[in-house]
Amino acid sequence: MPIINVQNVSLTFNVQQNKKVSLKEYLVKGMFRPSVNPAMTIHALSDVSFTGREGERIGVIGHNGAGKSTLLKLLAGIYPASEGNVEVKGSICSLFDISLGFEPQATGWENIVFRSYLQGETPASVHSKLDDIGAFTELGDFLNMPVRNYSAGMMMRLAFSIATAAEPEILLIDEVLAVGDMAFQIKAKKRMQELMASSRLMVIVAHDLVTLRETCTRVIWMKHGKIEMDGPCDEVIRQYKQAVNRAAA
Repeated sequence: MPIINVQNVSLTFNVQQNKKVSLKEYLVKGMFRPSVNPAMTIHALSDVSFTGREGERIGVIGHNGAGKSTLLKLLAGIYPASEGNVEVKGSICSLFDISLGFEPQATGWENIVFRSYLQGETPASVHSKLDDIGAFTELGDFLNMPVRNYSAGMMMRLAFSIATAAEPEILLIDEVLAVGDMAFQIKAKKRMQELMASSRLMVIVAHDLVTLRETCTRVIWMKHGKIEMDGPCDEVIRQYKQAVNRAAA
C-alpha cells in the first residue's frame, strides 16, 4: 500500500552570499577567515506534517518561493530532511526536471534506455516499452540521431514520452507540462490524465486552481515554508484566493 508520511519536517540550506569584497578587505580579513562571505541560512520548510494515503490526489498551492517544489523534491528523495521524519512507501515517478539525465552524444533510442533506467526500469521492462515510447514521441528517424542535434521542442517530446511511460504507485508532478505543438499537447494531456488515473497516490504542484479542483481530493496551501491550510479543495482554494486578493488590495 503506497503511503506518504511527513512528520515535523524542516529543511534548511546554507547558501554562500554573493557579496563583493574589496582587495583591502580580502587581504585584511580573508587571510584569517575560511571565507570572507558569510553563509546565509534559508529555511525552505519549517515543521511540515501531513499524510497521504492510497487513492488520494493531493494538490499543493502557494506563492512563488512558498516551498512547494522543495516539498516535492523532499518526497522524491532528492533533498534529505534537516529535521523530522519522511516515510515514502511505493514506487515513485517524478515529473519535474524531466530533461535531466540525457547524454548529448547518444541517440534518441539510446537515451530512452538510459533515462528509463534512471526511473527505475529494468532491461526487460524497457524492452517491452521501447517501441511505444518511440512512437509516442513522433520523432521518427530523428531517434537515430544524437540528441545534441534536437531542438528544445524535440527534447521535451522525448523527455515527456519517457517520463510518462512509467507505471508508478506514487506520482509527483511539478506544474502542468506544455510540450510540442498543439496536436502533441492534446495527446500529452490525455497521457497525463491516464497516468494520474492509474497512479495510486498523487501529489501535484500547480497554479492552475481549476485543474486542481477537477483533479484533486484535497489541497495543501504552503506559505513561507509552512502548511497554512490542509483540507477539501473548495475550502482551501477559497481561503487562498481571499488571501491573495487581500494582499493585492
